[in-house]
Amino acid sequence: MSDAPRHILVIGMGAGDPDHLTLAAVKAMRRADVFFVLGKGREKESLTRLRREILDEHLTGPYRVVEAEDPWRDRTQQDGGRYASAVHDWRHRRADICERLIIEELAPGQCGAFLVWGDPSLYDSTLAILDDIRGRGTVEFGHEVIPGISSVSALAARHRVTLNGVGRPIHITPGRRLAQGFPGNDVDIVVMLDGHESFTHLTGRGLWIHWGAYIGTPDEILVSGPLDEVAGRISRLRAEARERHGWIMDTYLLRPAPESMDGDGAEG
Repeated sequence: MSDAPRHILVIGMGAGDPDHLTLAAVKAMRRADVFFVLGKGREKESLTRLRREILDEHLTGPYRVVEAEDPWRDRTQQDGGRYASAVHDWRHRRADICERLIIEELAPGQCGAFLVWGDPSLYDSTLAILDDIRGRGTVEFGHEVIPGISSVSALAARHRVTLNGVGRPIHITPGRRLAQGFPGNDVDIVVMLDGHESFTHLTGRGLWIHWGAYIGTPDEILVSGPLDEVAGRISRLRAEARERHGWIMDTYLLRPAPESMDGDGAEG
């Protein structure tokens, strides 16, 4: 067994609902000997707890969960160069931790797994971190990726809408980039990681918003309607939810308001 390769699974586990796991994800989880979890501190203990609930629901055989503390990240830098530098520094320190976990907790011949919120290909650092570790040459392993239902797909499903209009492109962006410039009215815009509520600066453009927080969890909140009418309500809901939970994850879709609306169109 000492010459057998280590193997890593990067498994997309959906936006929060245990039923979001695909059959492929469940099958992959059942191959794993060890699950690696980087905790987010006491304020986000519910995220770690939800991971364990997902494991308990879908697995019957023996497995181990190895936890480590996620390193601190400087989120104060917003301009392009400093922001990229802060992210690279955080990812490098994350890679240090994951490298140690793989070496110390995953024996040759064993299979380890990272459970990733949503889909590993969309605004997640796990794949870049594994590439970093492989490039160091300190430990050899193979890895594969199992896609998951992203918060973007879940948002559209919960609001019962398509992400794109007829013949229109989709623009996916973090909120900080939206604050730097509006892409225009010829695209449908999906916004993620918007800690500064960039949507509040886009009123007066005739936009419609489909917004959701904690999508797929019992704490889910949904609001949809003309941005001019619901922006203030969304801000209040975000503040109340952050105060209640200590954190918030939300996603929203912006597009030109439909030409005909029944009432004010708001929901949630």
